[in-house]
Amino acid sequence: MTRDKQLMMKELPETERPREKMLEKGVKALSNAELLAILLRTGTKNLPVNRLAEQLITKYELSGLANISPPELSKTTGIGLVKAVTVIAGIELGRRLSLKEPGERPIIRSPRDAADLMMAELRYETKEHFVALLLSTKNHVIARAIISVGSLNASIVHPRELFREAISYSAAAVILVHNHPSGDPMPSQEDISLTKQLVEAGNLLAISVLDHVIIGDGKYVSFKEKGII
Repeated sequence: MTRDKQLMMKELPETERPREKMLEKGVKALSNAELLAILLRTGTKNLPVNRLAEQLITKYELSGLANISPPELSKTTGIGLVKAVTVIAGIELGRRLSLKEPGERPIIRSPRDAADLMMAELRYETKEHFVALLLSTKNHVIARAIISVGSLNASIVHPRELFREAISYSAAAVILVHNHPSGDPMPSQEDISLTKQLVEAGNLLAISVLDHVIIGDGKYVSFKEKGII
């Protein structure tokens, strides 16, 4: 059985061997399934590794693989715990690389800048994360502070938690960011009410709340663009 698994990749046609394809054409030429197949390394006696990778992506999508646990993934036929750990570690490494900031602090010039900064970090979270981007007088991001992590449908935010962070970093302004696990970034009435409450509290402290950006699955809504702030 072990020998059979080792031969699975060799038995594929040349054009279907992802490692050889990457060496010949470069990593950007590979599909998501082919990249996943490289992490998996082998399939089963009856299922080539490329097909196994395709089945995983069909079943979970990349967003699902980013959140599944190794024990759960290892329940799939052809994937033991070692393979599951390897796959999830590879996906997490890619996610962290996408979050890596350049040496210079990013500047927020538009709602799109805020959304781009937080999209990779928040779009696949299964709970609501409420984050504050703490800004200098020139809108450089001083820090990103997680204010709360809520349930599937709601997060609990109190003004004192938000502005304690802003004051500790001597922030001149803040941008609120949170995700909707449903993937739909349209604000709820609770989102709007909370935002207005935080804007009022910021005015009392002379710390401007410049925007509230809600992150969905690859899309966002800006309260500033919508005229809510």
